[in-house]
Order: sequence, then C-alpha cells, then structure tokens
Amino acid sequence: MTDERQMIDSYRAPQVCGLVGISYRQLDYWARTGLITPSVQEASGSGSQRLYSFSDVVQLKVVKRLLDAGMSLKKIRKAMEILSVELASDSPLTDVTLLSDGITIYAAHSASEVVDVFKGGQGVFGIAVGPVQDELVGEIHRLYPDHADTEVGRSSAAAH
Repeated sequence: MTDERQMIDSYRAPQVCGLVGISYRQLDYWARTGLITPSVQEASGSGSQRLYSFSDVVQLKVVKRLLDAGMSLKKIRKAMEILSVELASDSPLTDVTLLSDGITIYAAHSASEVVDVFKGGQGVFGIAVGPVQDELVGEIHRLYPDHADTEVGRSSAAAH
C-alpha cells in the first residue's frame, strides 16, 4: 500500500475524535492501554501520527456507545478480550451485535441468540454494528468530503 493510498483510507486522531464523539485524551488513553489501537499506523515517537482504519473507527464508536449506556471501561475491555479470542478477530466489535443488561455484555451472531438473551426477563439494550457503520459513512461524507470516494466508504455502505 502506498503512503498516498494509506492516507486516503485512514483517519487521523482529530478526525476520529470528531466522528466518535470523544476527546483526544480518551483516544490517546485507549490506544496507549491497548483497548483499540490504530491498525494503519501506530504513533512512533514525538510528532508522529496514529492512523485509524474505518474498522477501527467503527469499534471506537461501539465502545463509546457502550460507555454512554453505562458500561464500565473495565467490562468493555474484558468483553473485547473474550470476543477477540472467540472470534479469532482483531476487530471483534465489527462482527457481532452487542446486548447488555447494564451488568453484562452479551454477543449475538443470529436472531435466535438474541431471543435467548431476552428470555431472561431483564431489560437489555442492543448495539447493531451495521447501523453504526452506516452512520459513520454518512458522517465521513459530511465532515471529510475528501474521503467520500474511498473504497472503505463505498464498500461499507454497499454491504448494508
């Protein structure tokens, strides 16, 4: 991948913060502690930039929504560790629908799993990753028109 192509398909920290709705401090902390690290380019010293992929931004948005729904960062980290192992995926939050009763985070791969979760009688909320991706594509088109024609944006929008 050329540097020019890499820049088109990646997002700098200020762009990510705007898309996700978090502060630079949060993003920096999450990257330094390994919650979600930039998959395109990690910071390599003073003056270097972290570059995030579209998938990274989707995962960050899901983490933000879980936090907004009252989940602790500690529980989110643990859920991500488990999902990474179970799904054998570097981006586990893009592969499932997440549900929570405010205490536990559940992952659902199909409608039947979602129904099983609801049988417990507890109130849960769900975060379907597809709509989060679609929302991000729209935000990217609105905020960063220079990214509007990237393969990531077109392929994500076409997939849903």
